[in-house]
Amino acid sequence: MTDLPGGTDPRDLRASDHDRDRVAEVLRQAAGDGRLTLDELDERLTAVYAAKTYGDLEPITRDLPIGGPPAAAVNAAPDAAAGRIGGRPTSSVGVGIMGGFSRKGAWVAPREFTAVACWGGGEIDLRDARFAEPEVTIRAFAVMGGVNVIVPEDAEVDVRGIGIMGGFDDRASGRGAPGAPRIVVTGLAFWGGVGVVRKPRRSELKRRERERRRLDRGGESAD
Repeated sequence: MTDLPGGTDPRDLRASDHDRDRVAEVLRQAAGDGRLTLDELDERLTAVYAAKTYGDLEPITRDLPIGGPPAAAVNAAPDAAAGRIGGRPTSSVGVGIMGGFSRKGAWVAPREFTAVACWGGGEIDLRDARFAEPEVTIRAFAVMGGVNVIVPEDAEVDVRGIGIMGGFDDRASGRGAPGAPRIVVTGLAFWGGVGVVRKPRRSELKRRERERRRLDRGGESAD
């Protein structure tokens, strides 16, 4: 696979939900053709939905005669921005003082969002959000409280916050799919915590659960 400009290997890029769905469909077709058993299908689907990068997806279909999904996924990746960028911001501030706040669902995230939690908590869920601009900066300040930021799986994430006698979790930092939003999380956690996690959209979680139930029913009937 040819490297992208700047020396970036496509295998290191974050895979999107659409990319994982493409690979899952290849596996289902292979199972329908008798190339995979139901147990193998279940095992590989689990690996597909746990995959974070194109490199994680590549070996899952390597022994199947169908064309390589990761290369197709790279070509499709620019669609990651489709329908997600643009709109008037819904809210730019969230405050939880001895209480809480949440921003989730179909809201429009601004270019800059400030979150403050003092003896309280807040949740900023960007999975189903639109983005007013391709990049959003979240300034999170947690003082004896907590702020939880949930970002889409395919986003580019840069966590720069500081924790003083508290925690500022940067494990979600990493590259995203081409065209996906860029999310910067900065701020301060003092005797508190700011957590940043990558999660699938709720619709995708429900779809995966339906798929697991379908596989379970298929496995029972096959016995």
